[in-house]
Amino acid sequence: MSENAIFPGDKIASIEEYEAGNNAFDDGDMVRAATVGEKDIDKETRTANVKHPKLLSIPRAGDIIIGTVAAVMSSMIAVSIDYINGKPTTSKVECICGTRNLRIRNVALVNDIVTLKIISHLNGTIHASISEPNLGVLFTKCRKCGGKVVPMRDAIKCTDCAWIDERKLSSNFGNSDFVNLRG
Repeated sequence: MSENAIFPGDKIASIEEYEAGNNAFDDGDMVRAATVGEKDIDKETRTANVKHPKLLSIPRAGDIIIGTVAAVMSSMIAVSIDYINGKPTTSKVECICGTRNLRIRNVALVNDIVTLKIISHLNGTIHASISEPNLGVLFTKCRKCGGKVVPMRDAIKCTDCAWIDERKLSSNFGNSDFVNLRG
């Protein structure tokens, strides 16, 4: 690599001078690299980019993502992003989604497939929302027996053991072709 070689987290530019471009993010003070590559400052568009042989898929604000819930905390869920606007990604980037404002105890559980809308990049973290009707759980199984579930208003019911559980279901829940859905 050249003298422009940078690594994830390296400072590229100040946010007063440049905006974050491809493979870069704004940490609130500086534009930093999101991947290994070469620094590319575009003075015309005032963007700081990272050239990488393989373009990493980092969602932007407004993108609809489909991912797998990796962790559930009291007021948020962490989601490993699998699809961005219907296109598969192998970057395994994660986002967090606040769940405090929803009046559901179990918005989603680990290994549920969910669809979210990216709302911002802040302090190196991708933030998402689950509040719109088309956003929420797309696929899940019974947490008690692992059986198939069917939707019941704002809950799911297992067809094997009849266990009922709350979830924030997407209006597209149960549609097996969810990868082709657009926001």
